[in-house]
Amino acid sequence: MGIRKIHPPVKLIVGFIFKEEVILEKTKSILKRYFGPIDFTSQILSFSHTRYYEAEFSQDLKRQFISFKRLILPQKLAQIKIITNRIEKKLSYYNKRLINIDPGYLSLSKLVLASTKDYKHRIYLNHGMYAEVTLFYQNKTFQAWEWTYPDYKTQEYISIFNKIREIYQAQIKPD
Repeated sequence: MGIRKIHPPVKLIVGFIFKEEVILEKTKSILKRYFGPIDFTSQILSFSHTRYYEAEFSQDLKRQFISFKRLILPQKLAQIKIITNRIEKKLSYYNKRLINIDPGYLSLSKLVLASTKDYKHRIYLNHGMYAEVTLFYQNKTFQAWEWTYPDYKTQEYISIFNKIREIYQAQIKPD
């Protein structure tokens, strides 16, 4: 029989897909009010791995990732996704989103993303939200699964998550 352990806090990360940087900055400002200071911001990347968002957002989309200094409990992910969905809706224009906000968390062993969509590899959390282990950490780097989104499989993204993991590891390191 295993011994129950309380899961340690994890690193909240957020990915954005957007067209205009002004809406990105406004969104980050709102998120800081909910989750505290940001301790990592990636460069702005081109987002061209799918055309899924073009009908809603147009073309020439961009991507950025951030992480927050304040750690969270992993069981809070569903509630965080509800908050980010509300922010997306509030910032929408004529029922079209101006930004896509994808929350998740990073632990030493994995990157987990929240979703409103069920699929064979997603686990139901609560309040209509699901979780997906998108990347796993092995051999000193994050690795992709067969279901991992194509952009999350790129070395560019994996480098970002490895850097955030370094920040997280330093945060939880015992003194």
